[in-house]
Amino acid sequence: MATSLKNLSDYNIEDVPSAAEMKFGIVVSEWNTEITEALYKGAYDTLIKHGASEDNIIKKYVPGSFELTAGAKYIAEMTNVDAVICLGCVIQGDTPHFDFVCHGVTQGITQLNVQYPIPFIFGLLTTLNQQQALDRCGGKHGNKGDEGAITAIKMVHLNKSLTD
Repeated sequence: MATSLKNLSDYNIEDVPSAAEMKFGIVVSEWNTEITEALYKGAYDTLIKHGASEDNIIKKYVPGSFELTAGAKYIAEMTNVDAVICLGCVIQGDTPHFDFVCHGVTQGITQLNVQYPIPFIFGLLTTLNQQQALDRCGGKHGNKGDEGAITAIKMVHLNKSLTD
């Protein structure tokens, strides 16, 4: 876990390939919507900044973070995207629910990456409190949505470089 005040979303723009010919699915959890919409805005704006067309970005909602895996699978199977970015936020509470959801989503997205020929990007915030989530969706630690978009672009570029 990052403990400094460094913005972890700082990056060298020259290191990111063009997304002009790429198509992305973004699945967003409706739970903790203040956080997840900020993550989406970061991802969307970063994709556009790197050349993705608005028409090549598909946004779909799922009720909660646990459903990210199924939503991502549906997007992969029913559209022609090059990558799926999964955005959610789970804030630890007083019960083990946090652990079950985080573990399930982590395993689910990992499984999708193994089963499908496109990348699925893990953009799930798993924080101890609301402030940590705010710090990571546009606050002092950057925006994990930005980072998810950059990861998606780089992984699609890698995938295409191996299959072209």
